[in-house]
Formats: sequence, structure tokens, C-alpha cells
Amino acid sequence: MTEQPTHTGRITISVDAMGGDSGPAAVVAGIAQSASKNPDIAFVLHGPEQVLSKLVAKRRVLQGRVVFRDCPDVVTMEDKPSQVVRNGKQTSMWSTLESVRQGEAHGAVSCGNTGALMALSMMRLRKLPGVNRPAIAILWPSRNPQGFNVMLDVGADVRADAKDLLQYALMGASYARNGMALERPRIGLLNVGTEEHKGRAELKEAHAMISDFADRASFDFVGFVEGSDIPGDKADVIVTDGFTGNVAIKTGEGTASLIGDLLRQAFKYSPLSRLASVLAITSLQRLKKRIDPRRVNGGVFLGLNGTVIKSHGGADATGVSAAVKLAFTLAQSGFAEKLAARVASTAELAQDAAHAPPKAGE
Repeated sequence: MTEQPTHTGRITISVDAMGGDSGPAAVVAGIAQSASKNPDIAFVLHGPEQVLSKLVAKRRVLQGRVVFRDCPDVVTMEDKPSQVVRNGKQTSMWSTLESVRQGEAHGAVSCGNTGALMALSMMRLRKLPGVNRPAIAILWPSRNPQGFNVMLDVGADVRADAKDLLQYALMGASYARNGMALERPRIGLLNVGTEEHKGRAELKEAHAMISDFADRASFDFVGFVEGSDIPGDKADVIVTDGFTGNVAIKTGEGTASLIGDLLRQAFKYSPLSRLASVLAITSLQRLKKRIDPRRVNGGVFLGLNGTVIKSHGGADATGVSAAVKLAFTLAQSGFAEKLAARVASTAELAQDAAHAPPKAGE
């Protein structure tokens, strides 16, 4: 196994150049944006080298900062994860994860098939000891001072029992602590109401378990939260199962797109409204930037032996650059190692609690 990443002195990100809707040109443009802003980043780029080398050669900022890994095959959005696991060894996605597994890179970024990426990540990188189900965590624009809330799971697994939800809370707290510099994150458990008697049995059980672990795991548990709290300031981390989380994120993306379309229509309604749009151009640009999903593009796969960022399949250069920035930030903070230590310590706490004598009245 390679002991050090390819580029000594720099943080190296392994990037799948294929599989996204916009093709390798958008990926290369995205890593060029990252390179121009950050002199401490380098890349291992995976895909057909003959194609990629020509694209990279056009970007002077990438000179001496890219190593190629030639891969003839691509994982498409239509490929089934099971097929990719069995037959995907020659794909750019497989090779991207292999660079992290071999220690050649500090983290991986891919715009490809989410199901295939998770399946390959679990096979090549393996789950952290004590983790039952990995989760995908995303950043959601919010009213909090940090500007975003963490939400997980948003699609790694549609199911989640009480123990899974507890692990999501622990991993989400670690992500918020290391990725957003929140020393003591506030955790909320998504439900149909904030009252403790509401919700399914596993949610009530998870409520008790998360509450019990809050002090030992250095976070504050605010209890049940509702859908309106996802972009709110009640919690920093929203915990839910992958089915609910995925529906929520897709609904949010669709709503943001609708609001943008309605605003454009409203400002075109009359000459006066068009004039108003010109006068408000600075505020509108600030709003667009604030809610632009490309700027927070990147779901983090939590619970694996390595950092993997799933970029949106339709990401353009700005989106790819945002995903790379997230991978760099987490690598720079030593997030993967800290998360592994957190999961291990909480597993020991859970084992100690299981063997502790019952309290009076229990």
C-alpha cells in the first residue's frame, strides 16, 4: 500500500472525471477553478487519459498538479449497483475509490451513479467498525449563523432503525464539528410533530437513545423537529432515514427552482417591474448566490474508512469545484480519522452502558 499521497506537501483529491451529465470537460473546469483558488491542492484524475490529458493541457493552472489514471470504462446512471460491483473494475469510479484505499489520495469526488458509488465505497473502503449503515450527509441553507444545517441520511439507505438513527446523530455531530467548526452541535430528530408521543416506535426509541448519548458525545439534543425546521435555526444537524431525507432534499431543490422561475416571471411582468429588477440587481444576485445549490454541492458518505463526496450528477464547473472544496476541507481537518475515533469511542460507551447494572426503578 502507498504510504503517502501522490503530491507531497499538498492535499490530493481523487476525482472521477466520468459519469456526470456534463461530461469530463465540466469536471476538468471544476478542478481548475479549485486549483486557481487553492495552491495546496492536487488531483488524481480518473478516466480515458487520452481525452483528459488534452482537457488538462488547456488549463495552465493544472500544470504539475494532476496525475492521470487511465480507465476505459464508465459507470452510467442506468447501471445497477450490483452489476458495477461485479464488473466495474475497469471503470473510473472504481479507480477513483482505489486511490483513496491505497493512500494515494486524501478523499474522493464523483458525479456518478449514487447507488453504484455507495456500493463500491462500501466494498473497497469498508464500513468503520461499529457502523451498521453508512449515511449521506448534505448541507442545507438555513437561518443559522453558519448559513447551513447538516442533514442525514438523504439516500444511502431507505431504512433506519433506532440504532441507525443514533449513529447518524453521532456522525452528523462529528461532521458539523469538523466541517463547520461547531464545537457543540445541536441535533434534531425529524418527525411529524415535536411532541414526544408522536411518530413511529423506532423514532421514539431513537429519541431516548440520542438523548442519553448527548452529554457523553458532546452535543445538545433538541428533540423532535419538523420539516419546517430543516432550514431553520432550531438545530444544526437534522437526523432522519434515507427515504424521508431524499424526498425532502428533492422537494427543496424543486421548490428553489420554482421560486427562481416565479421571480423571473414577476420581474418581466411590466416595464415598471423590469425597472425594479434593475434597481434590485445587487440584492437579487446576493439571494441567488445564497440559495445556489451548486455552491453547497456535495453529499458526504459518512461511516466509511475514507472520505467520499458525491457531487450532483448535473454539476457544472462551479458545482464540481464546491465538491472538491468540501473534500479538501474535510481532509485538511483530519475528519476521517476523527470520525473513526468518535464512532469507536461511542461504541465503547454503548457497550459499557449495556453491561452497567440497572438503575433503581428500572
